Amino acid sequence: MLLGGLLRCGHCGRKLHVSYSGSNGNTGRYHCRGAQVNHGTDPCIGFGSLRVDQAVSAEVLQRLQPLGMEAAIKAIETSTVQAGEKRRHVELALEQARYEAAHARRQYDAVDPDNRLVAGELERRWNAALVAVRERQDELDALDRHKPEALGEEERRNLLRMGADLELAWHHANATATTRKRIIRAVIREIVVAIEDDHIKMLVHWQGGDHTALSVRKNKAGHHRWGAPPDIEDLIRALARQLPDRAIASLLNRLGKTTGRLNGWTQSRVCTFRNQHDIAVYKKDERLERGEYTLQETAAKLGLRPMTVLRMIRAGDLKAEQYCKGTPWIIRHENIEQLDIQHHSGRSGHSPLSQSQDQQIQLFQ
Repeated sequence: MLLGGLLRCGHCGRKLHVSYSGSNGNTGRYHCRGAQVNHGTDPCIGFGSLRVDQAVSAEVLQRLQPLGMEAAIKAIETSTVQAGEKRRHVELALEQARYEAAHARRQYDAVDPDNRLVAGELERRWNAALVAVRERQDELDALDRHKPEALGEEERRNLLRMGADLELAWHHANATATTRKRIIRAVIREIVVAIEDDHIKMLVHWQGGDHTALSVRKNKAGHHRWGAPPDIEDLIRALARQLPDRAIASLLNRLGKTTGRLNGWTQSRVCTFRNQHDIAVYKKDERLERGEYTLQETAAKLGLRPMTVLRMIRAGDLKAEQYCKGTPWIIRHENIEQLDIQHHSGRSGHSPLSQSQDQQIQLFQ
């Protein structure tokens, strides 16, 4: 979650809180509960963090894109001097510790040995100074052991390329959430959020004084990031009145459709999807009871070839319905009865189809 502390409720003016849930505690949510805590009223607003974070991140990247190259060049320059500066600081601290240790030794050597109380205190100070020297020396040795190597030519090109494509750098595996939060807070002062209908309306207040309005669609109850695309439900609902689950799964895979988790469709997954969305299963001969026929069934009923029937549909001589490209053609009984079969029963100037027994007819056009 990237926007904690930046969001303010557009309904009551209070800061939004952050909470986590889920089996691993990694599902973030923003919500306004100031009125509930202070006055015992119902919570004001609440919404998931994923889409809001993505929308604000995309806007930040768009604003910072022109500065990407400049940032990359500065990063190259900074990387070459940071290690040296830190080592110099440790060297100065070591030099000061050695001076204090030498001073403590001189004081100890100068004291009268018979004055045991003073000698004991000076010895304690000397030992403490020697410990400080050893700690600074160990720190300096550690820096030398882990001294970063200078950027090679390939690394410089990669950094410049990421500077030109800030989005690549933003989503890089080594880019931490802490880094992203710092970038966002460097350019955004505050974000005012309000819920209107099924949308999350945001007004981004930039550090320079500009304002940008953003809108994100709010998930409906029961919807989540792994839910199938909205058009899948309508498609399966239509296909369930035409085909059994196994045929629906095969057709969805041919159309390139995937589940919410980007998996292919199987008979079991189609069945589960139907049950979750209260879609009745296809019953045998259900279409025929409604007086509906597929392309193949219409061709068999008319004694014509399927390609002839398809040409009739495309020419507008036979009314047919198709939910979308690639799904079965559905022809109603009354439209078949109104068809002038004699007009299409001949070859109509078309070449005859191949008589090869290996030739297969495409079921869905």
